[in-house]
Amino acid sequence: MQQVTVQLSKKGAEGFVIPLGPANLVAVRTDVGLVGCGAFDVAALDSFSYPAAKVRPSTGPSIATIDDLLKGIVKEANRSAMGRGITNGMTGRQALELL
Repeated sequence: MQQVTVQLSKKGAEGFVIPLGPANLVAVRTDVGLVGCGAFDVAALDSFSYPAAKVRPSTGPSIATIDDLLKGIVKEANRSAMGRGITNGMTGRQALELL
């Protein structure tokens, strides 16, 4: 597992890359919520009122790195995340800035 600090404009966040054989589980977590790859069930996290969004790759076949996640495009945000201003179509970095 790789863990890195992601610097946002107002705070730092924790990024994680967990190798799962042919794919990686990738997410960045702030003190408020998270943005992750397509493997995350953001609707389930909403049942805990936890803001979460998942992104699709902006280029390439999948989200494999933290950089891919930051450049990725939000394809689904749960109700808690939408309440913080996250919308489909913004980048992963833009979504994280709202968390």
